[in-house]
Amino acid sequence: MRKLTAAIIIASAFSTAPFAMAENTVMVGGQSMLPTKDIVDNAVNSADHTTLVTAVKAAGLVDTLKGKGPFTVFAPTNAAFGKLPAGTVDTLLKPENKATLTKVLTYHVVPGKYDFSSLQQEIKKQNGKATLATAAGGKLTFAMNGMHNIQVMDEKGAAANISTYDVMQSNGVINVVDTVLMPQ
Repeated sequence: MRKLTAAIIIASAFSTAPFAMAENTVMVGGQSMLPTKDIVDNAVNSADHTTLVTAVKAAGLVDTLKGKGPFTVFAPTNAAFGKLPAGTVDTLLKPENKATLTKVLTYHVVPGKYDFSSLQQEIKKQNGKATLATAAGGKLTFAMNGMHNIQVMDEKGAAANISTYDVMQSNGVINVVDTVLMPQ
């Protein structure tokens, strides 16, 4: 019995590195989001974000979101895009609507790195509601929705819940949202 216990202890001592790495990864859309990859390289692997990736490519934002950052992306899922009125996504993806698409997408990007903890601190610091400027020049408002959930409100009053927090990237962080946020 002692030999078996010693063998287990020795084996586990040599296998802690993969567990440490796994601790720092988050699963999104059925795939591990690796903190060593940038926002775009991780997003393309998420089955839940194929519409977002298509839109980022159509808007010509790939190089921007692969940039140094840091960026915080509030990434709508495919289901979030599905909540939009019928035909909205198809219309936004047309080349003649590239400026509008770019504005909608950059409205989901906040310069800086805002994980759950820093968003929560901003909310406390600003007396229950935090306002952050987006890369599109608009504003998003954040408030606690229960003990462990933050809600994001756009300028039109629509609210999105953050369903997955702190997806760390080499150039920022992704927080997954369940609703597409719209600028004024």
